[in-house]
Amino acid sequence: MEEYKRNINASDENSCDNSQEQLNEADIIEQTGSVRPQNAKHLIHCLNIIGQIEGHDVLPSQTKTTKYEHILPALVAVEQDRSIEGLLILLNTVGGDIEAGLAIAEMIAGMKIPTVSLVAGGGHSIGVPLAVSAKHSMIVPSASMTLHPVRTTGTVLGVPQSLDYLYDIEKRITSFISEHSRIPVEKLISLMHNTQSLTTDLGTVVTGKEAENIGLIDETGTLSDALSRLYDMIEHSPMRYPD
Repeated sequence: MEEYKRNINASDENSCDNSQEQLNEADIIEQTGSVRPQNAKHLIHCLNIIGQIEGHDVLPSQTKTTKYEHILPALVAVEQDRSIEGLLILLNTVGGDIEAGLAIAEMIAGMKIPTVSLVAGGGHSIGVPLAVSAKHSMIVPSASMTLHPVRTTGTVLGVPQSLDYLYDIEKRITSFISEHSRIPVEKLISLMHNTQSLTTDLGTVVTGKEAENIGLIDETGTLSDALSRLYDMIEHSPMRYPD
């Protein structure tokens, strides 16, 4: 009887632990949009970048956002955690704050851990540098990406220095994209300043296979393709931090 009671108590404790673990995981998903699967071929961290990239200004509560102050420390934790073998970045974003987006992209590009990005839905505006920042970038066939010049909001002084500042920002973005993809800078700029694609704006919208053909994205594929690519990179990558 005593042994039976101990088994019941142990079962209850395990059930409580599992419930608490599920609650903790749900809280992580809600706060950071990230998932870390435990029972998989390799332990990978899934980072979800959705909606609008929120930077220095807090966006309205009804706007779906990805907060860069959550993403940056999460990337640091992933890079130094030896138990995590790879990072999968899922993108469905309309863009957002340029500096916040570039900060996240530079962090991802500087990681030693194997990284694969998958554009599912959209990877627009500053989402383009985020997509190409991974060691291997992918896009689903139905997804799209918008390339356009830098925009700004608020009061702008009508002086040459304002245009020079916007040009410098655009140069930072185009340089990053071309360095982490196969698209030449000249081709990229021509697509960004295209007047024939969008009815009320400059720029170009490219879909899955088009993004691959112009060298913006490495490969068209699905979620299973992205996982297979990431697993292959993990199995052929040296240890990040050898003992």
